[in-house]
Amino acid sequence: MQHPIHTTTALLSLSAALFLSSCATSVVQTKQSQASLSPAQAVEALKQGNDRFVSGHGKHRDLQAQARKTAAGQYPFAAVLGCIDSRASNEIIFDQGIGDIFSARVAGNVLNDDLLGSLEYAAAKAGAKAIVVVGHTGCGAVGGACANVKLGHVTGLVDKIKPSVRKVLADPHAAHQGPAFENRVAEENVKYVTQLIRQRSTILRDLERQGKLQITAGIYHLDTGKVEFFDRN
Repeated sequence: MQHPIHTTTALLSLSAALFLSSCATSVVQTKQSQASLSPAQAVEALKQGNDRFVSGHGKHRDLQAQARKTAAGQYPFAAVLGCIDSRASNEIIFDQGIGDIFSARVAGNVLNDDLLGSLEYAAAKAGAKAIVVVGHTGCGAVGGACANVKLGHVTGLVDKIKPSVRKVLADPHAAHQGPAFENRVAEENVKYVTQLIRQRSTILRDLERQGKLQITAGIYHLDTGKVEFFDRN
């Protein structure tokens, strides 16, 4: 016979699970909600999402319901270009659900033609109001660039980060070795990539000039979970 205390505990656990399930949101982005956001509001929504993540008070979502609701179409409010690092998932660090953001990931959050085309699609065709380039502390790709790593296709990838390495090395006040050096390069790299986006895409540059898009950058701090935004870059 099961002990009464164990039975009570099991019932309480079941009740809690049912309560949380009933509180789970299945709200998704719609064409109307996407259109109602300004570019600044889209960036602010990401900042608020990161605040929820840092505080441990992320939204409780019914992901299965969200998947069903977005099966026929998607209306993400932002596109995030981030690193492939397993500790820096865009949806998680910004506390977003299915259909909320476009998530592009590549080591070192570098830019190439395929990613640029993806961002153009996200903003010009699918209606995203913001593009955020997000790097992170302790980035292996950045470390590889700083160490001048030569390894197969990695060589060409880290070469894309070298302009930021050179910029930091040219600063007499900056650290030129160790974690402080690499994290400073990571900061310069996200700013550099936002500049490349504007330089190489007339579509995205024009959308930003028209006030229909905001392009910005940030650094995710692995030790705190906080994304530090660089609103001017």
